[in-house]
Amino acid sequence: MKKLLEAKFAWAIVVILFIGLVYLSNWFSFRADLTAEKRFTVSSATKKVLNEIDTTVTIQVFLTGDLPADYRKLNQSVQDLLTEFKSIAGGNLLKVSFEKPGESIKDDTAKVLFYDSLARLGVVFEQSASVSSEKEKSTQQLIIPSALVSYKNQKPIAIDLRSSKKVFKQYNVLTEDPQEDVEATRNAAEALLEYKFASAVDKLTRKNIPTVAYAVGNGEPIDLKVNDLGESLRNEYRLAVFDLKKGYPDASIIDAMLIVKPTTPFTEEDKLKIDQYLMHGGKIIWFVDKLYAELDSLKRNQANYTAYDRGLDIDDLLFKYGVRINGDLLQDLNCSKIPIVIGQNPDGSPKMQRVPWPYYPFLSSHSDNPITKNLDRVLPLFPSSIDTVKALGIAKTILLSTDSNSRRLTSPAMVSVNSVSSEDDMRSFSKSYIPVAVLLEGKFNSFFNNRVSANLADSILRTSGKPYLNKAEKEGKQIVVADADIVTNEVTQTKGPLAMGLLGMENYRFANREFFLNSIDYLVSNNNLFVTRNKEFVLRLLDMKKLQEHRLEWQLINIGLPILFVVILGSAFQWRRKKRYGA
Repeated sequence: MKKLLEAKFAWAIVVILFIGLVYLSNWFSFRADLTAEKRFTVSSATKKVLNEIDTTVTIQVFLTGDLPADYRKLNQSVQDLLTEFKSIAGGNLLKVSFEKPGESIKDDTAKVLFYDSLARLGVVFEQSASVSSEKEKSTQQLIIPSALVSYKNQKPIAIDLRSSKKVFKQYNVLTEDPQEDVEATRNAAEALLEYKFASAVDKLTRKNIPTVAYAVGNGEPIDLKVNDLGESLRNEYRLAVFDLKKGYPDASIIDAMLIVKPTTPFTEEDKLKIDQYLMHGGKIIWFVDKLYAELDSLKRNQANYTAYDRGLDIDDLLFKYGVRINGDLLQDLNCSKIPIVIGQNPDGSPKMQRVPWPYYPFLSSHSDNPITKNLDRVLPLFPSSIDTVKALGIAKTILLSTDSNSRRLTSPAMVSVNSVSSEDDMRSFSKSYIPVAVLLEGKFNSFFNNRVSANLADSILRTSGKPYLNKAEKEGKQIVVADADIVTNEVTQTKGPLAMGLLGMENYRFANREFFLNSIDYLVSNNNLFVTRNKEFVLRLLDMKKLQEHRLEWQLINIGLPILFVVILGSAFQWRRKKRYGA
């Protein structure tokens, strides 16, 4: 080594070796994730999606600029993730930019129109108020916590970078309004970033787009009440409408079938068609209102009314598959509010007040299933309860349930404005986590097992082109939800159809749409991206009390100790230098 450094062209050789080492480092990379929850590790499912990109995917991130502290941290997490994505995709197959949309547009009207076009794509906007202590004034700042993923000539997919789950501080459900824990909410948003970006890339680049059929024939709504359902599906899947009265659904064509809020009884033939679709590998999501209970009925009557059974005649079919929707109404003290008239204003107009409405209980998940992991509260309207029953070979997972202050109103259930009017009523809210949505997985047995004659079996073969099966050929999936209004939407005279999970005067959109789309995705996708929804970043907060008590101590350790260390090393170096060269 010494001879090499003394050679005539030693430094030139060193420079060449260094350049060669830098060049080789572009081809080989290594990074170790030492975090307990593997915060910076990309799943194998995501890597597979990124490695299969064949044409450039463009990602525009709008969360940039002068941001509040919580959003700056989220912005940095997005940068870190997308840098890793680019490294995995390789080449120029993933182009990422951070930009403020519309900055070059000077005309205010043109900018509003441009922002409106982004909003129609799904880009979200947020106004943040910041208070300056020096100038003693408040300023409004427009934040766009969204990203837009584009591929070829397809419609771009907008990503809401915020968490679909709001985390609240502890509060009394009876006397206090919930206060959001912003830091915990942003932390939950970081945990979902990989799933959101990988899922968007997958949906844009996939070769086969699943078909989802909306079943009709038993009084299912086909008006504006399912507007958001249709628009949400149309953006990501092939949406079809299938009339059960006109034929057998084909599982080789229809990947999943939706049965939403039927109002008329199912015949034996209807149930046979559904059953055989399931046996041949079809997936089904049921959104069922067992009892007739609507807020409109209460408004019309201006008094109490009794919720009654719709008589759908599907209890035996669902029981065979492993669940029973009960003839009751659920209530919970942790619930939404509705406006009611409490008097008159001086001008004669009605005086309104929003009061808790236990018939609209908040639903959440208490399992680690990826459909509902890191999901915000879901809002049902007059839900019923679900019981799981024994079904050989079928695994059941509770997806959604009520909170810890619930009760059942058994049929005939009375719907009343003042359903909680005494202390005895309050004490009756003693149940916890009553199930409302259940996932069923396994090889289902036919409801018509040993009931189909040879002639009927031949008729099924001629009509459907597929043989009658007593047992499913492969693992199947169903989701049963004991409330149909989770996926319907309100229609107002002024704004038209609203979004799922949004009440007219609630001013907060619950995670109904996210639950619905996650459920569809879970049934029809085979890419295993859902494992990335199970990421959970632990929020390790500082103990502010201890921090104040030991403030000087930590300042000395973090500031004084490094300075002292540098002074000691410098002094030692100077002493050694004087001793060596002093003569």
